[in-house]
Amino acid sequence: MHRSERNVRITSREGRAHGGVLPLSARLRSVEKWLTDQQEKKGRWLEYLMTVIMLFIVAALTIPSTSVSAKLGLPMNRDVVVLDAGHGGVDPGKVGAGNVLEKDINLIIVLKLKEYLQANGVTVYLTRDGDEGLYTDSDSNKKAADMRARCAFIEEKRPDLVLSIHQNSYSDASVCGPQVFYYKGSEKGQQLAKCLQDRLNAMPECKKARAIKANTDYYLLLNVSCPIVIAETGFLSNPAEAQMLGTEAYQDRLAWELCLGVLEYLNR
Repeated sequence: MHRSERNVRITSREGRAHGGVLPLSARLRSVEKWLTDQQEKKGRWLEYLMTVIMLFIVAALTIPSTSVSAKLGLPMNRDVVVLDAGHGGVDPGKVGAGNVLEKDINLIIVLKLKEYLQANGVTVYLTRDGDEGLYTDSDSNKKAADMRARCAFIEEKRPDLVLSIHQNSYSDASVCGPQVFYYKGSEKGQQLAKCLQDRLNAMPECKKARAIKANTDYYLLLNVSCPIVIAETGFLSNPAEAQMLGTEAYQDRLAWELCLGVLEYLNR
């Protein structure tokens, strides 16, 4: 049968009553009804789809996961970040209650944070990835050599930001809570510090919400040209906080919140 000789046939009660072939007016009404039904079905499907997408986004943002970007289906970032685990090697940093060493906590948090950032497409470099400092045996002043080497390493990588992890200490053992420092006068450093501080303050474990603090004395802040902050994630002089900082669960929580703060800054 040629295309021009074919009749439009629609299976329906009305069609069967007319021997299977509808009059033109009836056919037009049936086609119009079919199109309306399809539009309604499409509308319901789109509504359902949008609901599922919104639930998926909420879950991705509220449940800690290795990759936020992957869950949201967003393009992976290609930013560069340097993570600096303070102290190391012969320099233990602060020694907390229970003989907890600052250098060890700093490194654990940095290694966890690196995994979270890399999973979100960020290129990450570490100033150290083990228990060593950036100095040689022949250096007479190992601390000074270490700090110079860290700054040189950072400048070589030309990162979008630098996050240096440290722990705090104070004569009053009741003082607690994380705090982020930035170089006074650095607008980007201040923005980065605020993104991180807001995430840290929102943690249920945080007993003292602190404000970001400008600084003009810290060696890294003075000698690094890109946006840089120092995050003191707790007080080792506080016995309860020192004990918490020594647990893997809290170290992982800190790394996750810092990751979210870094991603928020990079996507501003």
